[in-house]
Amino acid sequence: MTHNTRLTIGELAARTGVAVRTIRYYCDEGLLAAERTSTGHRTFGPDAIDRLSLLRRLRALGIGLTAIADVLAGTRALAEVIAAEREAVAGELAALRRREALLTAVTAGEVGDGVNLVAAVADPAAAHDVLVGFWRHQLAPLPAPVLHDFIDMNLPGPPVDADPEFLLTYAELVAAVRDPRLDAAMFDIVRHSAVPGVHDEKGLLLSVAQACLSAAPLVAIGEQPRPGAELDHYVHAHATARAERDTPEFRKRLALGAADQRVRRYWHLTTALTGEPVTSGAAHLWLFDALTVSVTQSGG
Repeated sequence: MTHNTRLTIGELAARTGVAVRTIRYYCDEGLLAAERTSTGHRTFGPDAIDRLSLLRRLRALGIGLTAIADVLAGTRALAEVIAAEREAVAGELAALRRREALLTAVTAGEVGDGVNLVAAVADPAAAHDVLVGFWRHQLAPLPAPVLHDFIDMNLPGPPVDADPEFLLTYAELVAAVRDPRLDAAMFDIVRHSAVPGVHDEKGLLLSVAQACLSAAPLVAIGEQPRPGAELDHYVHAHATARAERDTPEFRKRLALGAADQRVRRYWHLTTALTGEPVTSGAAHLWLFDALTVSVTQSGG
């Protein structure tokens, strides 16, 4: 190729519609090859037109210079770069939708309170981690696989792409588990702490979990709490853990105290968020209430 067949920077700019200053920048970034004349002026081969046109189109799509350099160098396929950019844009749009939902949730009530509440779910993963941490503490004696199953079954996932109502509910749930009063109330109701003497906490938690599974079908069909085999299983679990027998007197002691409203609210929120008709908490509360009915019916 002779010098006469090469394009000056002004000619290349005229042929492509790209400003001279921009062409210089692309040259300096190594995206466009140029040769220098004896007087120091840049000249370009005819292939620079197609290369610069492609570069311009990719920049118009918002693709970064590093990715464009890979395409021009042949180290990455054009389709791969475009797919990656599309995925990045999708992530940005999701983040914008999330911001919109958060702002809408804030304005759904008192703005000051809303900001404090919704801030708890601004980071979905961190919000979910708060719930996981709460249950890891509550059920610490359980084997890891059992604990993981409980979390999978009973914890709503991170509030990603959620609508404002969901975000507000999730935020209330996160705020609830940060309250030490719920922590204490949940611990007490799961173990019936008013009746001391548990010598096998792990065995108790596993047996209570089995009792909850047996009660779940009754909860699902709307059966009112009542005595029966499911309650017997539940009481037997607590009696065994304390090396006692299931007697009317034991049931009376086990039934002391009411289920804290914070606990009931927690499981109500969880049901709303998961969409599951029966959570472990709903089954446990059914058994707790069935115990109260049992004691009342027996004249306790």
